[in-house]
Amino acid sequence: MSIAPSAQIHPSAVVEEGARIGADCRVGPFCVIGPDVILGERVEIKSHAVVTGWTEIGDETVIYPFAVVGEVPQDLKYDGEKSRLIVGKRNRIREGATLNLGTKGGGGVTRVGDDCLFMTGAHVGHDAVVGSRVVMANQAALAGHCIVEDDVIIGGLSGVHQFVRLGRGAIVGAVTMVTNDVIPYGLVQGPRGVLDGLNLVGLKRRGVGREDITALRAAFQMLKQGEGAFQDRARRLGDESDSEYVREIVRFILSDSDRSFLTPS
Repeated sequence: MSIAPSAQIHPSAVVEEGARIGADCRVGPFCVIGPDVILGERVEIKSHAVVTGWTEIGDETVIYPFAVVGEVPQDLKYDGEKSRLIVGKRNRIREGATLNLGTKGGGGVTRVGDDCLFMTGAHVGHDAVVGSRVVMANQAALAGHCIVEDDVIIGGLSGVHQFVRLGRGAIVGAVTMVTNDVIPYGLVQGPRGVLDGLNLVGLKRRGVGREDITALRAAFQMLKQGEGAFQDRARRLGDESDSEYVREIVRFILSDSDRSFLTPS
């Protein structure tokens, strides 16, 4: 066990032999920290939280009561193999949220970037890759093997099917089931998720210029109403547009995927 002298561990907490606790960490009452856990600097684990498995938590992350981070996957194929969970810096993992380890069949690692917010009851499944500045609202669930790029928002009570990709800056409305890939900056909503537009509010908040937003609007209309198959329309967009935001959508559509795309409604 390695505990930095400046770390504060409540007497009722259980820190198992082998855990590594960084400088200025705080571990609250009735927490459990497993033997393969690494906490960076200034991590706070609030009361009754569990961090277990081969799990690494980045600096200044806060884990709230009754969250369970690093437990085994909810996958019947999991056979006890050694696998990991790597969580970046300054994340907020709220009450009752769950983040699972990876599996041998999925590469063995679940990854989370920096500055994410996982609200009450959110779930990150095995082998998922979550970018930075992602928000998962209350009770949102991310199945195994999903890829969520930076700046994505997933609304409360929404579910994302395994192997689905959510492109950068996309937004999923509340109570939505997402079964197919979502283009960058896409807006998905409805009980069975429908690509219903662009995340214009998010684009404006990030300071994207009017010229690029106009190009994105035109690109969306071409994807929605243009001639030919969906991927053929995307290829034409790549040839015709000078906007890097549009080109990002094109690259996303033309890349390999285990799920088909949600097409504009």
